[in-house]
Amino acid sequence: MMEKVVLFAFNGEIMCFVHALLNVLDLEEKGFEPALVVEGQATALITKLAQPHNPMHSLYVKCKEKGLIHGVCRACAAKMKVLEEVKSQDLPILDNMSGHPSMADFIKKGYRVVTF
Repeated sequence: MMEKVVLFAFNGEIMCFVHALLNVLDLEEKGFEPALVVEGQATALITKLAQPHNPMHSLYVKCKEKGLIHGVCRACAAKMKVLEEVKSQDLPILDNMSGHPSMADFIKKGYRVVTF
């Protein structure tokens, strides 16, 4: 059985988020069952990374196409004014804990939680 790891990316700093993207890809390539959850200020990066001229666009698209982005926090995306962009990109919206994703739900499913 593959080990499950979920990365919760909160930090709105682009280089920190890029490391979350790199790590979720690395985990997948090494046989783990990874998931990325975009939270907090990191939700604002979705709009920036979706732009083809962004140097990190291809990395973002690769994670998205592989289905590694498990979801985006509804409350934080709304606060950062990117909820409509998230929806337009067909990214799953997570809101089962007062509008935010629940870490407990991931833990119950056997995931190890790592935060960025």
